[in-house]
Amino acid sequence: MDKVKNLKRFSLNDNVLDLADLKFLPRWVILVIDILILILSLTASHLLIMGLEVKHYDVFPLLYVFMFLISVNVFYMYIFKTYLGVIRHSTFVDLFKIFLANLCSNLTIIIINYTYYFGSQQKVVLIPFLGLYFAISCLCLFVFRLCVKGGFNLIKENKRSLSRKKIYILGDDDLSVAIAQVILSSPNLPFDIQGFISYSNKKVNIKLLDKKIITKQNFINNLRNGISDINGVLVIKEALQKDELEFWVNLFLEYNLKIYKAPAMQKLRTNDIINNIKTIQIEDLLNRKQIKLDNLEVKKRHFQKTILVTGGAGSIGGEIVRQVALLEPLQIIILDQSETPLYDTELEMRELYPHINFKFILADISNLSRLEPLFAKYNFSMVYHAAAYKHVPLVEDNPHEAVLVNVLGTKNLALLSNKYNVNRFVMVSTDKAVNPTNVMGASKRVAELFVQSLQNLEGNTTKFITTRFGNVLGSNGSVIPHFRKQIEKGGPVTITHPEIVRYFMTIAEACELVLHAGTMGAGGEIYVFDMGDPVKILELAKRMIKLSGFEPDIDIKIIYTGLRPGEKLYEELLSDNARTLPTSHDKIMISKDPSMQFAEIDQLTDLVIEFSKKEEKQEIVRILKSIVKEFKSNNSIYESLDK
Repeated sequence: MDKVKNLKRFSLNDNVLDLADLKFLPRWVILVIDILILILSLTASHLLIMGLEVKHYDVFPLLYVFMFLISVNVFYMYIFKTYLGVIRHSTFVDLFKIFLANLCSNLTIIIINYTYYFGSQQKVVLIPFLGLYFAISCLCLFVFRLCVKGGFNLIKENKRSLSRKKIYILGDDDLSVAIAQVILSSPNLPFDIQGFISYSNKKVNIKLLDKKIITKQNFINNLRNGISDINGVLVIKEALQKDELEFWVNLFLEYNLKIYKAPAMQKLRTNDIINNIKTIQIEDLLNRKQIKLDNLEVKKRHFQKTILVTGGAGSIGGEIVRQVALLEPLQIIILDQSETPLYDTELEMRELYPHINFKFILADISNLSRLEPLFAKYNFSMVYHAAAYKHVPLVEDNPHEAVLVNVLGTKNLALLSNKYNVNRFVMVSTDKAVNPTNVMGASKRVAELFVQSLQNLEGNTTKFITTRFGNVLGSNGSVIPHFRKQIEKGGPVTITHPEIVRYFMTIAEACELVLHAGTMGAGGEIYVFDMGDPVKILELAKRMIKLSGFEPDIDIKIIYTGLRPGEKLYEELLSDNARTLPTSHDKIMISKDPSMQFAEIDQLTDLVIEFSKKEEKQEIVRILKSIVKEFKSNNSIYESLDK
């Protein structure tokens, strides 16, 4: 038998009676209450009969008759176990048991009544009286249970609402209503929907899901007049254009409202809705509409083919692997020199794509003797080359490593692709290769020149393609995760210069470009992407701080550390003397950069590689500058080489 958890919990807590934590009462207490209800029902029925001036039969004393009625009723309550149900969790089944118990009780009395009548020609109980008693007792027992259940639910709801975040849903369309329905039917969600914000200023006198609809202007006026008591707003990002999203986010941030992002409809149907409703992130505001090209042609290029992805444990390489895995290749070979990330990638890929034949290779792309057996063993159809050293300050201090990985590694892979007749070689480059001001960008530009030179080499059958884009949101070492960590620690947020700007794109978008470029290319092209407007890093940092619920320079300080070696204020996607050609998609262009003959670039790369093995930094950078004429060092120890 369940006990009362703790009678002391009947105390007031924040002016709310804490009955929600009360455990089940002993079953005998419920039975006693039910008997009292039967007695009251019997009394009410008797008074009604008396009021109608109808007399009871006087065969037996009325008290004995009433006691017999109650006894029979209690007997059937025991038979049907009506008192065992937890009242606050009463269901139709519980109410039906009460109905059956009372019905059987009355039928039994009627049978006894007429049995006695046939023997003595006298009736014991009035049939109308039994009918009244049946109706009133059922009604009272039902109402008692429903009131207790409703009372507990009300107390729990009030208690829960104290800790819930009061929010509005932005929008009053079908999608907004669908999301609201899911939230309202999910008691574990920490949200209390107050209403809907209409995109229109036309006032309507209706409610949605019993929640009010407030016009756009009235909502703004309430915020400005300080009469809004909500904690946040749930935004359906897919329903808004970029400028609309910017307007609303700026408004909410101005009045310190928390901004939540609604999940996609397919995620609303999962049991993990709590984790699918998240605060809006800076990536959501920088995100643009993704490129959509001929996916059938992309699939045709990968279907039942063997694909090599270098740097497959990195941000870009890993996403390329994920997208290629969806195209049903014969096999994906993932190569990386970083042991732990490669192991983590293996665990992830085998879990996500158990039907794909993966092979994970731990190797350094600068080691030709390690690479060639792989090309000899596997008949690679496509090579995606994403392995590279990319951190500007580190590479500036270690130019020999940049050459060994970014130049020698690329050279090894490209030459092997040519030798083993790989159909397509797609290199992932960077906007820092354009008019480079650092060793990293220069080394990537040299790699571009070498890859391009192989296209017109006599006997070549491989299509060599280069893709060039800017910063990728959320990639390893990018500025946004760095800022996020600094904000989580309470600041300060460090920015190198108040005027520094960068282009951004999503990882998925970048990798989709790489796959499509590999499909579109005829060979020798450098593809560049229309990345929209550049983003000022200072403004990005301020937005991230506000989205985290803090005030820039008040709660979280912003400090400037000065440009790092090799860093420049503005990145470019095209060199000064380059022109572009259109493609079949208006967001993808071909950059016609100056190129070099294979013999020349082959000799120069051999030279810079030789000096890299000796770790002669000045000589390495001097040769890089002789290859990449536009390479001018900035804020670097190598600036003297430009004089």
